[in-house]
Amino acid sequence: MAKKISDSRKAAYYLGAVLMGIGGLLFISVFFAGPGELDENFPIAIGGMVLIVIGGVVRSVGARGLAGSGVILDPEQAREEIEPYSRMAGGMVKDALEETGLKSGGEPKHVIMIKCRGCGQLNEEDSKFCQECGEKI
Repeated sequence: MAKKISDSRKAAYYLGAVLMGIGGLLFISVFFAGPGELDENFPIAIGGMVLIVIGGVVRSVGARGLAGSGVILDPEQAREEIEPYSRMAGGMVKDALEETGLKSGGEPKHVIMIKCRGCGQLNEEDSKFCQECGEKI
């Protein structure tokens, strides 16, 4: 059963994104001010930076929940709140492995080793000479 993210957390996530966007626009708008207006617009730049930080915190809490983002120190609740992201990350790794053609897990490959009669070094089965002493196998 797939766990869903609550509507309130989704709203907090999008509210945080909007606050960050408004803060970014306020901060950047200062650089388009005319000469000599920088001193007058400096508080707007500071306000924009504050909105960016507040928006980032609200967005993080919305995405991961209070415990998942570290606001509340409760590991069990945090594990529950970030479960959708953990599942998603595992799915992304699985998709990447499928795209590359690599197999996850499966049967271990058995390697046959041949012991050198001269020095006792273990060598791969297709070796013609010992990797340690160079004697013909």
